[in-house]
Amino acid sequence: MDELDVEVLVVGGGPVGLSASIELSRHGISTLLVEKHAGTSIFPKARLITTRTMEIFRAWGIVADVERAGMPREEFLAVGVGSSLSSDDFIRSAAAIERDAPQSPTYAYLCSQDHLEVILRRLAESMPSAQVSYGATMTGLRDVGDGVEAVVEDGRGRTLVRARYAVAADGAKSGVREQLGIEVEGPPTLGHMISIMFEADLSFLPSERRAALSFLRNPPCAVEAVDGGRRWMVQTGYEPEDGGSPADFTPQVCLDAVRGAVGVPGLPVDILGVMPWLQQAKVATGFQKGRIFLAGDAAHVATPQGGFGMNCGIQDAHNLAWKLAAVLHGTAGPYLLDTYTAERHPIAARTVDESLNNALITFHMMEGHLSMTEAIEQQAGRRSSEGLVLGFHYESAAVVADGTPAPEPEDPYRAYLPTARPGHRAPHAWLTGEDGRISTLDLLGPRFTLLTPAGSGWLQAAKEAAESSGVAIAAVEISADGSGGLTSPTWAGEYGLEESGAVLVRPDGHVGWRSCAGQPSQAELLEALDTILARS
Repeated sequence: MDELDVEVLVVGGGPVGLSASIELSRHGISTLLVEKHAGTSIFPKARLITTRTMEIFRAWGIVADVERAGMPREEFLAVGVGSSLSSDDFIRSAAAIERDAPQSPTYAYLCSQDHLEVILRRLAESMPSAQVSYGATMTGLRDVGDGVEAVVEDGRGRTLVRARYAVAADGAKSGVREQLGIEVEGPPTLGHMISIMFEADLSFLPSERRAALSFLRNPPCAVEAVDGGRRWMVQTGYEPEDGGSPADFTPQVCLDAVRGAVGVPGLPVDILGVMPWLQQAKVATGFQKGRIFLAGDAAHVATPQGGFGMNCGIQDAHNLAWKLAAVLHGTAGPYLLDTYTAERHPIAARTVDESLNNALITFHMMEGHLSMTEAIEQQAGRRSSEGLVLGFHYESAAVVADGTPAPEPEDPYRAYLPTARPGHRAPHAWLTGEDGRISTLDLLGPRFTLLTPAGSGWLQAAKEAAESSGVAIAAVEISADGSGGLTSPTWAGEYGLEESGAVLVRPDGHVGWRSCAGQPSQAELLEALDTILARS
């Protein structure tokens, strides 16, 4: 048997596992990703990429690739309801396309998972410290005290893999989670579902009937636009209690379901694939056991309504990667890894709960408790979720609180109020530099970043703290009047800083420490680093 040593073993080659491999590689960590399937997904599955995930993709340099593979942006915010796509009672509504422009350098987007995985895999395989192995089965994963061991078998034979840590991104039916004995909590299964992917020319539908997602009553189902062209998907269900099963969905049944949803009996249709799945809202009781971590659907499963599940998982990977890297590089204490569950579990629980709230709107419409007009108003309103996807914050030992209160928007699901309060995502603000306009977010990661007004004196303190601690810190001054390299008259106010203030942003883009008006102090900065990195 061959043997292989890496720093982190990643189990699962979906968007979350690939993201973990990419982000760990950006931190210089060697990884092996194993995926039992021979290649990336052939089914669209998830489609929505939230603003926060697009910000991560911007840092990885793949936004243009995602946009080329995705749907036209003006179409994806539209939601429809009706008896069928062709029925007289069909209603369509769209959220404002400009809604996320002021708070991010990018925006939410629709790109089907089968296309996204190709982009992520290509990036992961290009990273110098990453190995990506599809068609590889992992068995015998175990924690051996100072690391983990597993046997990986592929077409070339069996390999004993030794790693310091493992990340399990092996899906909702996670074998790793089951092996670890970690329970999941949540309501009973909400529905036994079937996704029918098909190709058809629906260009005869007028623009007011074309939507990224439509909920239909006759028959009860949902229709999703996969690529904004000829590929579509119908989602319907069956009842095991009544004897139903996936085997019932023969080619003819699927064809009838598609034609019924469109409302055109003789519509020419090519059925491309059929996939059964469970609609669930579950969260694991813990995201870590020893040296093995859960991420993505292995840790939490959201309903598809809202499109939060994949995004929440990618942000799991983003949160975990820098912490694993800091511990492996020796710049952080091992207790930093305890903050992964402390930070991500509450966010996952809230995200899953909000996805359930979205699903209930659909259930109430199907059951006749909401009129179609009421349902479309609620569905369209829930498409605006920037409060959830940008406004979440962490409270853990890896955050140095500054005593200021968290913003309290009237609607914390829809409304995002920018703040540089420790624990929150560092706010976006446009800066003017020699090479044009850049965002404050473009200055961040994959190391700590100190942002401060020009002339504050914190640059020297950051340099001394970095030399003393061995922690890489990129220190950036921003002027209000154009006297420095980067300029913004408003950014300091948006970050809550006076002329002598500074913020320290973690590698994941969340503020770890803030001094609103204090004097530059190497000692204070070192103390903040020691706290965030569990060094004391």
